[in-house]
Amino acid sequence: MSDQKTFSGRTAIVTGATRGIGRAIALELARHGADVAFNYAKSAESAESLQKELESLGVRALSFQCDVANTEASAAMVKQVKDAFGRIDFLVNNAGITRDNLILRMKEDDWDQVMDTNLKGAWNFSKAALRTMLRQETGGSILNISSISGEIGMPGQSNYSASKAGMIGLTKALAKEVASRKVTVNALALGMVATDMAGKLDESYQTKIIEMIPLGRFAEADEVARVAVFLMSDDARYITGQVVQMDGGLAM
Repeated sequence: MSDQKTFSGRTAIVTGATRGIGRAIALELARHGADVAFNYAKSAESAESLQKELESLGVRALSFQCDVANTEASAAMVKQVKDAFGRIDFLVNNAGITRDNLILRMKEDDWDQVMDTNLKGAWNFSKAALRTMLRQETGGSILNISSISGEIGMPGQSNYSASKAGMIGLTKALAKEVASRKVTVNALALGMVATDMAGKLDESYQTKIIEMIPLGRFAEADEVARVAVFLMSDDARYITGQVVQMDGGLAM
């Protein structure tokens, strides 16, 4: 992917893009020439900042305040993106939340919110975006941002682990459904990434986790973004239904 404008004329949707991994992926897509639409949940200021940064890279950008768990709102956003940009080539299902607790202390609402945002949100946007991708001669690409928690399970994360495992199942099922129409569907199973969320972890806990990671550090969001963009690129058109572990060796 040496040509920095390989995505010129193409359109991407990134959910939950105003910070961390989603922001890094949105910016990397723009650096490669893609027009980018994204949603945000609360911070209009962060959304405006990202939109300006994307536009400074010479692409078109749109932001939407949209709850990914709301099926109608998700479909409406995708339709507006298609109407504005004419096509949808890439979808990154990145929006996600945590509500960690041991199962006996976990409230039903904590389970519902995590499942609705992380898993139903990915289903909502995939269904809406595929209506356009499947009609395009060039097809498209969906990338689900999952987690090693969905592969190995993590104590205190029954909701999060279940939602991320669900995304892996969704990835494989969709990949089989849409492959004949030139649409690829893959997942990134991430370990620890140096984001604001990770920064809130207790320092001693961070140290303990780093000791468990063979590469001895957290990933940088920009590293994740480069792998994400590769998986959606023309260089990866023969890769589908795959879960790429990017965890520094933590779950091997």
